[in-house]
Amino acid sequence: MKTVTERIRQDAEKFTPEEDQALRLGGEIIRGGGLVAFPTETVYGLGGDALNRESARKIYAAKGRPSDNPLIVHISRFEDIGKIVSEVPENAVRLADAFWPGPLTMILKKAACVPKEVTGGLDTVAVRLPASAAARKLIEYSGGYVAAPSANRSGRPSPTLARYVQEDMDGRVEMILDGGQVGIGLESTIVDLTVSPPQILRPGYVTEEMLEQVLEGVDMDAALLNEDSGQAPKAPGMKYRHYAPKGELVVVEGSSDRVAEYINRAAEADRHAGEKTGVLGSRELLAEYRADVIKCVGSRGDEESIARNLFAVLREFDEEGVTKIYSESFSSPGLGQAIMNRLLKAAGHRVIRV
Repeated sequence: MKTVTERIRQDAEKFTPEEDQALRLGGEIIRGGGLVAFPTETVYGLGGDALNRESARKIYAAKGRPSDNPLIVHISRFEDIGKIVSEVPENAVRLADAFWPGPLTMILKKAACVPKEVTGGLDTVAVRLPASAAARKLIEYSGGYVAAPSANRSGRPSPTLARYVQEDMDGRVEMILDGGQVGIGLESTIVDLTVSPPQILRPGYVTEEMLEQVLEGVDMDAALLNEDSGQAPKAPGMKYRHYAPKGELVVVEGSSDRVAEYINRAAEADRHAGEKTGVLGSRELLAEYRADVIKCVGSRGDEESIARNLFAVLREFDEEGVTKIYSESFSSPGLGQAIMNRLLKAAGHRVIRV
């Protein structure tokens, strides 16, 4: 399969004729059962027709993704949600008013028209209305319902640039819409509204504190920052190892001086053993490290910068052939929960406390 790439702007007030033509063509491909990778405000998505079971199978095949890992159905207008869920609870309306369009996914009881191939065999469906104007226009041209996980091979870091989509998906999809770097860099927050109180299944840009301002109560799934359970996942990213670079990644927790001391000692030993070493660190500690490749993921005073850069930095280690990576821990309330959720999964929960 030949993959065509078209450049677009993500958030234009009005698209150029060339951009509109590219988005229309992407919609035609999806309606015809094909796959299109496209930018959202979170990460690049791999889109197929959410109401076509064969499209879902193509998405799983392109990603090399287990078929019990649910896909998120993207819509372009809130009023379209009624077709794909059996009921719209008041909590869904309140969350939509507060956070849609935006990086929030809600899990609701599915309608019969949504194939179980899309939902991982479950009776629930994950739904999101993205903030990216280009994403919403593509969804509209596609018929209104696009199933879209992140546009990477399963287990790899989610793509925040089109070149990373190209790296993983060239020849596996009909089209890549290149909208430049995404704005957030971590996938959407997922909240399950089929339980009481609602439960966060994946942390993201919309934090627990933000949700609590809208809902009467919300729980955080206790397994989010721990090892994966053996249960069937209700949402993307809950069960399987995700976001991993090719090199072995280890997270080091502790005071800043002890973290730097441990990482430098371990990296030196690894170099003597023939490894190419890397450090993923904050701007505040970067000068303290000694390794073959040292990458700044952002400032601890600006968690959004860390979220935006995390997946790209993991990919850069791969490009430079790093075989052993040490990372600081970024655990903190708010967005830090989402950052650590992704980082721990990328490390396969390898954590050293010093």
